[in-house]
Amino acid sequence: MLLEELDLLVRTTHRLIDQIEEDDWSFRPHESMRTLQELATHLVQIPATDLAILQENDEIAIRKLEKNLTPKTREDYHRILTKGFAELTAYMDSLSEDFFIHRKTRAYYNQQPVTQAKWLIEIITHMAHHRAQLFNYLKELKRDVTMYSLY
Repeated sequence: MLLEELDLLVRTTHRLIDQIEEDDWSFRPHESMRTLQELATHLVQIPATDLAILQENDEIAIRKLEKNLTPKTREDYHRILTKGFAELTAYMDSLSEDFFIHRKTRAYYNQQPVTQAKWLIEIITHMAHHRAQLFNYLKELKRDVTMYSLY
């Protein structure tokens, strides 16, 4: 059920990325916010980077992964998101129910370990948050997105 929700987020993120026009990438709604390119890059990296974080990789490894997952073309955005989602799904599907519910791992930035189940919920909310931001950026740019773009 949770992976189905993540799949919806991934599919709709692909559709939103397809709405981005070439001149949109530098759009920044406010000086304190990311550009559309920075936001979209972060969003497509989430499945892979959050998987690496929950697997207790250190900050240096995560920064290196982020650098390696920096898209240069629209196709790169799609490829990075698709591959990260496939890897995250394979990992979650490989877990026993007991491991999923009880096994705790700790992020490099947090002293409190959390279960794999909670990690999956956090990844879903992380993606939903940034997908909503991308949706709002595209609305501000007057792209053809509606609430139906999210389902």
